[in-house]
Amino acid sequence: MAAWLESQGYPVNEKRVRRLLRKMGLFAQYPKPRLSVGDSKAFVYPYLLRDVSIKRVNQVWSSDITYIRLRQGFVYLVAVIDWFSRYVLSWELSISLDSSFCVEAVEKALAESQPEIFNSDQGSQFTSQLFTSCLHEREIAISMDGRGRALDNIFVERLWRSVKYEEVYLKDYRDVLEAREGLRSYFEFYNQERLHQSLDYKTPITVYRQGLN
Repeated sequence: MAAWLESQGYPVNEKRVRRLLRKMGLFAQYPKPRLSVGDSKAFVYPYLLRDVSIKRVNQVWSSDITYIRLRQGFVYLVAVIDWFSRYVLSWELSISLDSSFCVEAVEKALAESQPEIFNSDQGSQFTSQLFTSCLHEREIAISMDGRGRALDNIFVERLWRSVKYEEVYLKDYRDVLEAREGLRSYFEFYNQERLHQSLDYKTPITVYRQGLN
């Protein structure tokens, strides 16, 4: 692209082209890191939410992992979200895909409250005994998406779209520390200031707290 622009009379270096493409959310098509690789020996729980009406806070929570690109490499982001209010209860970053950062995120959320059902995909982080035991100990029902069915966890997928288009693609994180600070500010904005049409133009934290009363 830099070479083509120069041929058109627009001298620009590769770094600027890369930054502008990232800002516009334009990326080459290539295989992305596989974040939901299951453990063939792990027990996979059935999906419990088909045709279930979500009517209250803490009825269903869910979690998922995405990756955040840095100038050099990338980090992994996990979040726990309440389906009814879209409130992000917790999130964590990690430079590896072991289950510990997912456990940290769910334990942080469970310190605030707990759901009736917890939904995730079939990735090894969520099927691990370390993770599922956190839910079993509190008698929380475990639900898992069907393989290849991203829409089974649609609220987290929508969250990732908001995070990427409203924060990540507009920034150029140099390192993990800068990513952590940027995401912390964004999640505060998302929970406390961002109005959602589906919530009658209320914020997630407002709907979540109202639902607790």
